[in-house]
Amino acid sequence: MHKKTTLDSGLTVVSHYMPERASVSLGIWVKVGARYEAKNINGISHFLEHLVFKGTKRRSCEELKQAIEGIGGSLNGFTTQELTCYLAKVPAKYLSGALDVLGDMALNANLASEDIETERQVILEEIRMYNDLPSHAVSDLLNEMLWPDEPLGRSISGETKTVGKINRAQLLTYKENFYQLNNIVIVACGNLKHRQLLEECKRCFYPQAKVKRGRFSPVSHKQTGPQTRIQLKDTKQTHLALGFYGLARRDPARFALGLLHVILGANMSSRLFREVREERGLAYEIGTSLKFFQDSGAFVVHAGIDNGRLSEAVEVILEELSKVKKTSVEREELKRAKEYYIGQLLLGLESTCEYMFWLGENFVSLNKFLSPKEVIRKVKEVEASDLKRLANKILDNRSLHLALVGPLKDKNKIRTIKERLVC
Repeated sequence: MHKKTTLDSGLTVVSHYMPERASVSLGIWVKVGARYEAKNINGISHFLEHLVFKGTKRRSCEELKQAIEGIGGSLNGFTTQELTCYLAKVPAKYLSGALDVLGDMALNANLASEDIETERQVILEEIRMYNDLPSHAVSDLLNEMLWPDEPLGRSISGETKTVGKINRAQLLTYKENFYQLNNIVIVACGNLKHRQLLEECKRCFYPQAKVKRGRFSPVSHKQTGPQTRIQLKDTKQTHLALGFYGLARRDPARFALGLLHVILGANMSSRLFREVREERGLAYEIGTSLKFFQDSGAFVVHAGIDNGRLSEAVEVILEELSKVKKTSVEREELKRAKEYYIGQLLLGLESTCEYMFWLGENFVSLNKFLSPKEVIRKVKEVEASDLKRLANKILDNRSLHLALVGPLKDKNKIRTIKERLVC
């Protein structure tokens, strides 16, 4: 149902026709994110994303917002380690206007000096806000451990010292290097025709002089034993993030890893939720998450733990991880995990916006697309032996990283936890 065309300008256009929807979700995906940044300009991708909304030669900041919100639509943007996306969801009949607005923003932003200084303060407040959130701070701490001295280990928002020094010349150069048509994918899903979208893209996006764009440096995994990092903070809970190196985005085993995630911590039926929260009352929030990058990835357990029961919670988590390595998942549990994975996929793809995210991430990151049927087939092919083999590969204590944020002043308890990680 999806169609893809690359125009002479280098712009890639992807659409998915969903005839029974009243909306169109549109995304301008730029192949650049935080891992493309040099250390001294950490946060520039995110800074630029903010500034794009501040106005162009044709539209002020208010006019940009009103052009979408004034027709009942929504406008947003986000930056990741490898991607930047500007998106709008509008009634289908307003596709042309929404594309014109997004294209104007992405390619013709003013980057006025006064806007840069105003938005700098906004982002600095955003950074301070995240630093005040223990659940966010522990995630940043884990990333630093997984990818030390690497762009992947740095915050997407940047640090106060780097954001405070980024100047207009650097922003203009960065934008010129990456915001080129041959580095952009337009994705639209909903009640639209591909031919219509192509004509609108030809009208809104003019050919540019090509500039050699930058690339990111591949990461290396050098760890040979478990590591622990602690940030002292006066909190009512201890926030925990326990991470292992995972799989790259293209790895064929990623579907099996998705099922392992479901079994261990993706929902209220998962092993960690049941054992840590329901059976022992050690946490309110406990779960797992996956990170996929071009050349790396991570499997993460995250939780907020009773300060007085941290050692017990770590012990229970490690025991559950050990079980899935030693004993094959039973048939019924694997069946439930597959049904959950497939059900969540299909339910998500009912939304034009979620379908646009899925197509965008696939084409921008992989330059290809697996249909829902293909994904479902690959998920159904996973066997219990695949999960056990993968668990032993991924959940290896030699690549274990434990980040903790909380009032951790008892050195004996910390020593006990570190000793347990080595086992």
